[in-house]
Amino acid sequence: MSNPTIRAVLADDERLMREQLRSRLKEVWPELDIVAEGKNGLEAVELTREHKPDIVFLDIRMPGLTGVEAAKQIAQLPEDDEWLVPEIVFITAYDQYAVEAFEQGVADYVLKPAERDRLQLTVARIKKRLAQRSAPNPDFSDSAPAPLQQLLHKLSGQMNPGGKPSYLQWIQASVGQAIQMIPVEDVLFFISDEKYTRVQTAKLEALIRKPIKELVEELDPQLFWQIHRSTLVNARAIDGITRDFRGRQLVGVRGLSEKLEVSRSYTHLFKGM
Repeated sequence: MSNPTIRAVLADDERLMREQLRSRLKEVWPELDIVAEGKNGLEAVELTREHKPDIVFLDIRMPGLTGVEAAKQIAQLPEDDEWLVPEIVFITAYDQYAVEAFEQGVADYVLKPAERDRLQLTVARIKKRLAQRSAPNPDFSDSAPAPLQQLLHKLSGQMNPGGKPSYLQWIQASVGQAIQMIPVEDVLFFISDEKYTRVQTAKLEALIRKPIKELVEELDPQLFWQIHRSTLVNARAIDGITRDFRGRQLVGVRGLSEKLEVSRSYTHLFKGM
């Protein structure tokens, strides 16, 4: 039985760089199928939405929407049973970004110009992660890498050193007919449906209209981990991880009987737990 084809999208505003990387990838990973190429971050997001690739190669600096901003949008695309959020590989001429991504372990990098030896290492790491994601019984013995949003926040800060992010401190939410100010640190989790986002604390439940994809940008990623496209959980409130009869991971929250489902793209957060 042959292995399924691995599909990729490549986005870089420099045509020569796209051609060189495509050529190098053909040498070191001939079975990789580059299904589409984009010239900027907006195209990268749309091509990912359209083609649902396994990997996206993103130039870290592109006009209109940087690679980091595009990665943030790609990470919020809806998943299904057949497709998970793709592996992210940043293309960069700046080694400090590369080292950050490499050490975090949730993304990889290619330094410009794409050298064969480094690209072979990148390909080996990507293949390993793709194999772990598709394994029916993944090994959770290793320590968990940090969430992808933590890496993307750090990279954003490196690219804009004067613009240190200011994270949301208060949530203004509806509780019955009243409006209440809730300290962010008191929130146990946020969970969204199509219209509202539920804000759950130990003492109350409230509703806001802000979607999860906006909250991801505004909350401290060290404190709030995204575990599903519709769910953010306070890492300090996590009480344990269990599995249901279907093998899905469920997060227990301190003081509550409710369990929060972890989607397949985020199971790596709980390795070793």
